Amino acid sequence: MSVKTLLLLAVGLLLLYLLFTVGAPFLLALVVAIFIEPLTQLFVGKFRMNRLIASTISSTLFTVILLGLMALLGVKIVTELLAFAQRVPGYVSDANTYVTQLMDETKTLYEHLSPDAVAQVENWLTGLGNTLTSMVKSLSSAVISFASGIPGMFIFFIVFLVAVYMFGYSLNTMKASVLSLFEEKSRPQVNEVLVNLKKSIFGFLRSQIILSAMTYAISIVGLLILDVKYPLAIALLIVIVDIMPILGTGSVLVPWGAYLAVTGDLYTGIGLFILFLFITVFRRIVEPKILGDSVGIGSLAALISLYVGFKLVGVIGVFLGPLVIIIYMAARKAGLFKINIKL
Repeated sequence: MSVKTLLLLAVGLLLLYLLFTVGAPFLLALVVAIFIEPLTQLFVGKFRMNRLIASTISSTLFTVILLGLMALLGVKIVTELLAFAQRVPGYVSDANTYVTQLMDETKTLYEHLSPDAVAQVENWLTGLGNTLTSMVKSLSSAVISFASGIPGMFIFFIVFLVAVYMFGYSLNTMKASVLSLFEEKSRPQVNEVLVNLKKSIFGFLRSQIILSAMTYAISIVGLLILDVKYPLAIALLIVIVDIMPILGTGSVLVPWGAYLAVTGDLYTGIGLFILFLFITVFRRIVEPKILGDSVGIGSLAALISLYVGFKLVGVIGVFLGPLVIIIYMAARKAGLFKINIKL
């Protein structure tokens, strides 16, 4: 590849990273605008509307449906989450109290040992107490940070909705502007890349929605079986952390299960461990297959892109890694990349 091509690829990757971070509401709005574009075209073609009115109607329909779903589920989930967050400091205090009582009660069991053995046992108990307390604090910080991020989510949501309307108005002119950047003979290939990219990206989003819905359903069923309070909010928290490609649910279920098991609720603690193992194994088995079928790349390539993307740029890489593979495959199908190795 030439230096110019490598420079363009580097700039493209940087723009993708920025889109998935600071530009996330605009990227999501663009995807939604592309998704509802057929409805806009239907209004334009069948009802003879101009594009401004047609896109306004289709965007408003999407907004009404989204707000309706949020009214049905979102209010309940946020209420449970806030109530759970208010009880978290009490859980931390109970954990500290339990550890202190446990250490006081066990002193009578090893007082007859030698001083060195007593010191070792006390060090072990202190380490166990610190580990338990830190696990509970990590769980509480995750819940509190999510709850404290609700105002930011509201701003994100407002910007996202406004951007949906704006992209809906100018989607056709944006595509024409992108094509105008290329030579006349290259425009059919670029258009083919955009079409393949659209199919693959929507397949990727569909696969993520399917996986998240499965994880959410499994979590709710498991929490209901264990008779856990706030199942909707906790299941949502599990889904959010489960986007981590390796053991994501462990940041919620493992410390919580360990705390309950140590403090005496052995049934719920073991149940949470089993739920964690089930979700992890289920997602690791199903995710590469669903992702590969949805975006047209192999299961191994999907798994590698998920893991490498996560290792390089964190959680954003879980989405960015497969997207880079999708863009490359779309460009290669259109004939923009031809790699022939001669020996």
